[in-house]
Amino acid sequence: MNLQGRWLIVVFLCLSLRVAAQVDPVPRDLIQLGYQQAFEGRSPLGAYAFYYHNQPNFLETNITLRLAVAPVYLDSELAFVGLLGPNTDLGVGVAGGGFADNYAEVRGGNYYSDQSFDGDSAEVSSSVYHLFNPGDLIPLNYVLRGSAHYSAYIADGTAANFEVPENRTTFAVRTGLRWGGIEPTLFPALAMELSIWYEGQFRSDTTPYGYYNDGSYDRVVERATQLFWSRAALVYTLPKSQQSFSASLTAGTSITADRFSAYRLGGTLPLAAEFPLSLPGYFYQEFSAEEFALVNASYLLPLDPAKQWNLNAEAATAVVNYLPGMGQRGNSLTGVGGGILYRAKSDRWKIIVDYGYGVNALRSGEWGANTLDVLLQIDLDKIAGNSFHPLQPGLWHGWKGLFGN
Repeated sequence: MNLQGRWLIVVFLCLSLRVAAQVDPVPRDLIQLGYQQAFEGRSPLGAYAFYYHNQPNFLETNITLRLAVAPVYLDSELAFVGLLGPNTDLGVGVAGGGFADNYAEVRGGNYYSDQSFDGDSAEVSSSVYHLFNPGDLIPLNYVLRGSAHYSAYIADGTAANFEVPENRTTFAVRTGLRWGGIEPTLFPALAMELSIWYEGQFRSDTTPYGYYNDGSYDRVVERATQLFWSRAALVYTLPKSQQSFSASLTAGTSITADRFSAYRLGGTLPLAAEFPLSLPGYFYQEFSAEEFALVNASYLLPLDPAKQWNLNAEAATAVVNYLPGMGQRGNSLTGVGGGILYRAKSDRWKIIVDYGYGVNALRSGEWGANTLDVLLQIDLDKIAGNSFHPLQPGLWHGWKGLFGN
């Protein structure tokens, strides 16, 4: 189907529950929408739309159901609380649908749609969650997860002489420790987290792909990739003034990363991953990195006595080691932004319109770029819960909508 003739259907992509660090004990019914528009250059579409449902006591008192549902994608997990011991749970997950493994080629500040392609997926997984300190205010959790992920790639708007990757299965094992956590909401009032993670990815097919030249294709698929990352984060809201501060430090490194496993930094879509690698003012997933260190900070200031209108200010800076062939001049990236947040009196819904400026964004040979973000959250069953964030780490692979970019 021609990209220019498609209807705009915002598709949920890799916003899955596949690596929660504990079973969420809180009932939740959330609708999350996010959209980013870049003003300079042609960019990949940055957006998400999904319904998240978490239901403890599903069928039985020791079973929790989690669902993330989008127009063409479903991610689900059944968690059996205490099945492996008093503080050890077992989760079984199934996920799949269209566009989950789309790949957008962005390098040097340019989006190459003729080297980008669609990818559909299916996945099964099994996870073990262990709580080390039951009864403590801040939980310390361990996760061990194995998965088999099938990817089917499709040329759509891709150049005729560009060969898309072969379909393949990726087997992965992930393990990590998380102390604390952050709820899957816009602007949580209070949270903290210290976590460290490892993931190994092992692919069934490593056939090169891309442009054919001098007897070979110009892009590789690594047989195995090792990823190591960690995060420290704090969110605090002053009780009387309701001014809110947040800061985080996320860092990662890798061994034999490729385009499908590199860390992707850029954009400001906070629920696009468990560890959103946000840089205001840049394209969504603009940078592919082997190694990075990223600092984010934001400040929320109420403007009226009812605390419904709020001024938001944010900044981020990163040092990156680009994936070979995917970089630009300089290894430092900085972005700043700000906007207006409105929240209903009941706090059942909130919306923010945010502006971002990418200081080191390279556009047509010049530095600087502008973006506009719109984020909406609707809480269908508002219940305050413990700090928890059920979304997966930021190893997403990009996506585009059905209307083009």
